[in-house]
Amino acid sequence: MAEWKKVGVVGCGLMGSGIVEVAARSGFDVVVREATRELLDKGLGKVKKSMDTGVEKGKLKPEERDAASRRIRGTLDLGDFRDCDVVIEAITEDPKAKREVHAALDAIVKPEAVFASNTSSISITEMATATKRPERFIGLHFFNPVPVMKLLEIVRGLRTSDETVALSKAFGEKLGKVSILAKDTPGFIVNRLLVPYLLSAIRAYEQGLGTKEDIDRGMTLGCAHPMGPLTLSDFVGLDTALFIADVMFDEYRTPEYAAPPLLRRMVAAGFTGRKSGRGFYDWSSGQPK
Repeated sequence: MAEWKKVGVVGCGLMGSGIVEVAARSGFDVVVREATRELLDKGLGKVKKSMDTGVEKGKLKPEERDAASRRIRGTLDLGDFRDCDVVIEAITEDPKAKREVHAALDAIVKPEAVFASNTSSISITEMATATKRPERFIGLHFFNPVPVMKLLEIVRGLRTSDETVALSKAFGEKLGKVSILAKDTPGFIVNRLLVPYLLSAIRAYEQGLGTKEDIDRGMTLGCAHPMGPLTLSDFVGLDTALFIADVMFDEYRTPEYAAPPLLRRMVAAGFTGRKSGRGFYDWSSGQPK
């Protein structure tokens, strides 16, 4: 079983930049690709800022940061992934766009390499059909913020091989993650449980059960959750929560996965949570108000 040494990451946004940082800090050579120079510079800037913060807080030594930085290479060319051992796609949750990326990569990257998607809800089995390597296609679902969150959800498609699963688990261990193995069903394990909870909290607020602050306090102080459901929805991204809810509702057709009208209207208005500066809370200062 070949050991992974070089990691490719497609997308250097919120999740992709975190994956790049964690992989580089764990000793892997990393090449990351974005669609434009502006997006690439912005993403690499996030990586630098995150590692600088780690140094300031004493969680990372300056020499460790510098070594990790030297392992990272940015590119605009998919051809630079040709000799990667694993390529992790971390672009927007758009099935068509993901399939197009995987199909393009399949013609470039060495045949023995593994393809992975950071999707939080889209079928791994279906994405794998865009390639000639379904046995070497897997879901590697990281959680935000990637450098902090310990969990790695590994999603096995119907044709994913035992070797690919084993390689993915070993990769997770090297990244310092704790892995769980999920079946390829919408939402996998975490979102299958989390999304109905978030939707229920939004319905409760929509129906006037309590203020958003009291709904959140009820779950943090009454159930020992580290973050209330409306704050967490803002943190996840209301557009992301809506997308996942719609995917799951299309599959299961049960009420707990139906998106509340308020959620749909907020997304339509551009109030997508922390990343847009406004959701259930005002995030313009970086903290919910």
